[in-house]
Amino acid sequence: MKHMPGRHFLQIPGPTNTPLPILAAIAKPTIDHRGPEFGELGLDVLKRIRGVFKTKNPVIIYPCSGTGAWEAALVNTLSPGDRVLMYETGWFSTLWGKMTRALGLQPEIIKGDWRTGVDADAIEAALRADTAHTFKAVAVVHNETSTGVTSNIAAVRKAIDNAKHPALLLVDTISSLGSIDYRHDEWGVDVTVGGSQKGLMLPPGIAFNALSEKAISASKQAKLPRSFLGWDEMIAANATGYFPYTPSTNLLQGLKVALDLMEEEGLDEVFSRHDCAALATRSAVEHWGFEIQCRNPSEYSSALTAVRLPEGHSADRLRKEILTRTNMSLGNGLGPLADRVFRIGHLGDFNTASVLGTLAAVEVGLKATGVPYRTGGVDVAIDVLNGNAPQRAEMGEAAE
Repeated sequence: MKHMPGRHFLQIPGPTNTPLPILAAIAKPTIDHRGPEFGELGLDVLKRIRGVFKTKNPVIIYPCSGTGAWEAALVNTLSPGDRVLMYETGWFSTLWGKMTRALGLQPEIIKGDWRTGVDADAIEAALRADTAHTFKAVAVVHNETSTGVTSNIAAVRKAIDNAKHPALLLVDTISSLGSIDYRHDEWGVDVTVGGSQKGLMLPPGIAFNALSEKAISASKQAKLPRSFLGWDEMIAANATGYFPYTPSTNLLQGLKVALDLMEEEGLDEVFSRHDCAALATRSAVEHWGFEIQCRNPSEYSSALTAVRLPEGHSADRLRKEILTRTNMSLGNGLGPLADRVFRIGHLGDFNTASVLGTLAAVEVGLKATGVPYRTGGVDVAIDVLNGNAPQRAEMGEAAE
C-alpha cells in the first residue's frame, strides 16, 4: 500500500494501539537483566500485575505470545494421556483444543454454536458422569475473540464444585485481561492465561500464567515435558525480581508504564470505559440493521463486537474498502465466519473520538460497497456516549 497521511486506525481486537508513554518506555536503553535496576523493575511489575488478574498468588511472565502461555498452562499441570474437558465457543477455543491434542493429551470438546458462551450446565453434566475423575482439567475461553462472546467463569467454577469434581480450571483471558472485569481468586481459577497485546496496550511479546496453590501443587506431579515454560525456576527467580533466562526487558519497561496508566485511571473506570464503548458500538450496529454475532445480550463482549453482514455481501470486501478509503483496519472473520463477519475492536487505549471515528469509517465503507444499511448509526452512538439510552431499531428496516 502507498503511504496514507494521518494516523492508522488499528481497530482490530488486538494487537491494539500502544500509547506513546508505553512506546517511550520500551524505547529506553536496554538495562542489565542481572543488575539491581532490573531487580527493582521485576519486583514491581510482578507484584502489580497480580492486581489486574485480581489474585494474591504468583503470576508468571513469559517472553512469548499468548499461545505460549496456553502451552505453559497445560504442560505445567498435566501428564501424557490426561483428559481435558473443553467447550467450543469459537476459533481460539478450537485452537487451544488442537494444541491439547498435539501435546499428547485427550481433549473432549463440547460443541458450541459460535454465538453463545460456555454452557455451565453441560460442563457440570460431563463432570458428574465422570465418576472416576478421569478429567484432570476444564479449559475454557473467557472472551472469545473470534465471536465477541464473553462466558461466565463464575458459573463454570460453580459447575465444577456442584459436580464435586477435582479437575483444575484453566481459563484464557487473552482478549479480556485489562478490558473486562476478571477475578482469578474469587472465581476459583487455577491457571489464567493472558497476553500483553490487547487490554494491557503493549505490543505482542509477553504472556502470563496466573496461578493458584492447587495448580502449583499439580505442577509437582505433572509429567508432560517442559523446560523453558516450567514454573518452578520462574517462581524461584521471580522472588528476587529476576528471571531464569533473558526476559523481554524492554517490554517489561513498557509493562511498568502500562500498569501506571491503568492504576491512574482506575480498573473500575477502565472497565466502565470499555462497557460504554461496546454499548455505543452495538447500538450503532443494530441501528444499521445488522446482527451481532453474539446472540445473548448477557454475553456481549466489552472488548469487541463481531458484526454479521447480510447474505450475499462480503465482509472482506467491506474491510478492504474501509482500509483503502479511511486507513482503518478491522478484524476479519475466522474459520466458518470467514468473509461472513467483521470485528470491531474497542479495547485498550481509546477514547470517545476513537469510537466515533471507527463507526464513521464503517459507514463510509458501507456506503461505498453498497451494503444496505440505515444511516445515522454514528448519531446513535453519540447519544449513548453522552449517557442517553439507545433506541433499538427494528431489524429489516435497513435502506439502500
